[in-house]
Order: sequence, then structure tokens, then C-alpha cells
Amino acid sequence: MEQLSSDVQEIPAQLSAGPVAPQPQASSAVQPVSPQSCSTCGTTPSAASNVVLPPSWIYAIGHIEPRFPSLSLEKEFAQATGRGDTAGLTDRQALHAVLSKPESRYLVRQICWVMTIEGMDTYILRPKDAADYSLLVDAIRANPTPLDLDVVIGARVGIATPDMCNGLMVPIVVFDQVYSFDRTALVKAIPKPDKVTVKDFAPAAEELFDRLMQLADNAGATDEHRALNYLAMRYQAVYSKASECFAQNCSLTGVNVQLSPLSGTRKILEVIFTFTNRTTDVDEQYFVRVDVTDEFPFLVTKLSPYYNR
Repeated sequence: MEQLSSDVQEIPAQLSAGPVAPQPQASSAVQPVSPQSCSTCGTTPSAASNVVLPPSWIYAIGHIEPRFPSLSLEKEFAQATGRGDTAGLTDRQALHAVLSKPESRYLVRQICWVMTIEGMDTYILRPKDAADYSLLVDAIRANPTPLDLDVVIGARVGIATPDMCNGLMVPIVVFDQVYSFDRTALVKAIPKPDKVTVKDFAPAAEELFDRLMQLADNAGATDEHRALNYLAMRYQAVYSKASECFAQNCSLTGVNVQLSPLSGTRKILEVIFTFTNRTTDVDEQYFVRVDVTDEFPFLVTKLSPYYNR
């Protein structure tokens, strides 16, 4: 089994806004989660045996939205907006401008940050390190587009109480990493295969990305979905292979995930891509192995032909 370290490239660049320094004051709605106060983040104690169960890791792709958990906080934000210079700005631009200011850190800490996937409220986000609130603010685009996407990597730690976010009871995710990008930038960052023209490559890459994202109920919570989302974000070879197969008159007819026979103490999954020739109806299959044992998945073997055993 060939180990890889240099073949995997992170395609979208993480935004690099300056971190927001935490203040010691407490907030009544959503508190930052520090490593000291979250030593068991991602673990679930069993009531019967008092044993800590394995963490529930999240690798999700969706949209991050700020919500006001109370009317008083919404009114406080309106007053903060009135004190700022927001003339000529849209509501979204004004929201980003106000929350980006250092003096608005108390608002940023108390806002309810919700991740939606396919239009559904899926997670409430909380940073493990209070300095990472800046990543949430960066997710508020001043000029949003339908192609904007956010990636959240962290651990699910429980269900929100009704008073946390206006009655929204969804899983809470304590995140270690958030980065934001748009689909166009993702496609442009993928190196084009030599045999494929620029005109043909972009539609092929976009179609593969959409197929991976539209697999049923992909909330990035299962090992299978974490592996798919990791490949969509980090492994450019699958896009190159898809574009080559499209150029050879093949259709992408299946993406399957199964446990690898190589799994032992670590959980390794095989992601199999099936392409069917439109003329001969003959299938070609390619696969990669992804290790999903821990919070951050990684590639075990590069894309290669797959043969049914």
C-alpha cells in the first residue's frame, strides 16, 4: 500500500483575516469553547457503563449564517450599526462591516452561528478556540453568491437547547477549522489535464463536484460522507480523471464507498468511481483509499483502476 504525503493539495485557500482576540466577559447566549473547558469535545459518555464513546467527527460543506438568538441582541446590533458609517452599504455589507470591528466582539460571541446544508439548518457552530470567531465572521461575504461554500471540520458534542438559538434544536459542532471559498475558485485551482481543453475541463469538474455534494443526506457526519467531502475539497486527481473519461465519451454512473479489506486498527474506506462508456456500455472503475479514523481524513493510496474481487 503506497503512502502519500505530497500528492494531496488543499484546493481552496483559507481566508486569512486577522483573529479576533477573546474578551474575558461572559455571554448569555453562546459561549466559546476552549480546549481547557472542552477536554471531552466530540466524546459521548455512556450512561450505562460510564465509558467515553468514540468522538463523532464532522467534515461538512454548506453555508454559515449568523442568527440573533434574542430580540435584545438584535436591537443591540441595530444600535451598533447606527453608530457606524454604513451609508451606501447593503444590509449584508453592513452586517459584515459591523461584526468585523474589534469593538463588536461581544456581538460576535453571542450571535448564533448556524450551518445550513442543502437549505436545511444542520448544525450550530462553536469555536474550540475563541480566537477562531474571526473565521465565522469571514464566512459572512459582503457580496454573497449562490456558489459560496463553507467547510467545517470539528466534533459533534450534543443537541442545542431551545433557548440557545430561538428554539432551533440541532447538533452543536465544536470546530477546529473553517474555511470559505466559492465553487468557481475551486475549479480554477485544479490543475487541468494535458489531454483536456480548458473549455471542457471546467464543466466536467463542476459536474463531479455537484454529484459528490448531492449524494443523499450528506451532512458530513458519517465516515462515508466525510471521505467524499474530503476528496471533493482536497484531492484534485478525481476531477482530472472525470474530465478525461468525459472526453472519452463516458458517463459517471456511480460513486460507492465501502470498507477496505486493509482496515484493522484504523478505519480505511475505498471510494469507487464508475464510468460507463456511452457507446459500448462497458464500465471502467477507479478508486482511492481514505483513512477516516480521526478528525482529519487523509489519502492512503492514490487514484488507480479498481477490479472486482
